[in-house]
Amino acid sequence: MPTDKELNVLETLLNDTSYHIEFNGFLTNHSKQGIIALKGLEASAQRIKEYYDNYAKCTTYGFGLEPSRISEQKITQDNWEIYFGKHCSFTSYCEFFDQKEKEIGFNRLLEEYVPSLLPGCVGSLLHGTIHLGWALDCGHRWMIIEGLAYMAFSYVSCQPEKTFSSTLGSDADKSVLGSLLHIADAWETDGEALNNWREATLTSEKYNAASGFHPELLITGFQNDIAKVLTEGHPLIHATPAWIESLDMATLWKELYEGITLFYLAKPGDFLVLHLITSLHGMEQIVKRIPAHQQKHAIKCYWTAMLGIVFSDDEVPTRATLETLYAKYKDVVDHNGDLQEGEAWEDIIARAIIEQEEHNPKLVYVQRLLWKRYGKRSLFRIAAGHFTTTPEVRKIEDGIVVGADRPC
Repeated sequence: MPTDKELNVLETLLNDTSYHIEFNGFLTNHSKQGIIALKGLEASAQRIKEYYDNYAKCTTYGFGLEPSRISEQKITQDNWEIYFGKHCSFTSYCEFFDQKEKEIGFNRLLEEYVPSLLPGCVGSLLHGTIHLGWALDCGHRWMIIEGLAYMAFSYVSCQPEKTFSSTLGSDADKSVLGSLLHIADAWETDGEALNNWREATLTSEKYNAASGFHPELLITGFQNDIAKVLTEGHPLIHATPAWIESLDMATLWKELYEGITLFYLAKPGDFLVLHLITSLHGMEQIVKRIPAHQQKHAIKCYWTAMLGIVFSDDEVPTRATLETLYAKYKDVVDHNGDLQEGEAWEDIIARAIIEQEEHNPKLVYVQRLLWKRYGKRSLFRIAAGHFTTTPEVRKIEDGIVVGADRPC
């Protein structure tokens, strides 16, 4: 149990407003998300403070965090949606939501503002969703304010107006795994056509710099690709499977976590798929706090956003891979430390706590929660042991790529 002194350290760090929410042009400041994961893994306050200080000085990307910025615009009730996704005025967005919370309280704040933010949940590679959801997970007021602000700041539409009800009437409409297998089949049988569609989308003049398409994303690379793919739209991305409406919420979460964890095991250590796991945890925390009639809409937004990411990448696991993994792990549980495969939790957690790459303790934290929640299934423990590595990114100065030098 943390001491009062340790709790004060954590509270001070989560309340810190010294740093901007992004750095090096487009990278997300994950520092507070890492704190929640380390706290959940029972790291000491000293280790958490050490992590936070080191991360601020030099992240694993090789760049330090940047100071908080003065906002370009004053965000008000009249314009708060106008600046969605413009990557501006983060501090003013925080001030706006801070004042609104004081006026109407958190319950009404979330009910009134989250629905408008949900279609943009894919922004900044789902990190606005992660920041808000993980803040709700730990119940920290200021981080919740930041999360709302970051969702507005990073908003990229998943184009909900393009969605339509799936009419497949097959296994793809009955379960999450069925949908994933259907998508795997499509990429296996029509991979050339889908790759051509993606290449044509990513190189289309509709989405080049001269067209004015998301100028704030030009330097981001993959984030820009996701926006292009979702804006172009595709039936496989925007078809809403029937299970979203037919499954009860408990079954829906169970199937989503299982399906995305299988997807991760099919691409172990994949940096992008890891984000699908940590953002799903964030989305669940958000969904719990909005009215029941809006919850399935949130799942639709997440599912579309997830597929936007998957279709922007260069590799989708095959049906055979996913079916083999499902058959292998569907009935396997851990009994009294008698493990058939992988590391024990103690070893995975010990590795995670000393990790500099904060995505890994976040992965372990979520998978450990799922392992406890779903009958100690080995699937979640084994996935937790597959750590990711930090991708190489180039240095950005004044919105221009200047090279791969690491300044710290």
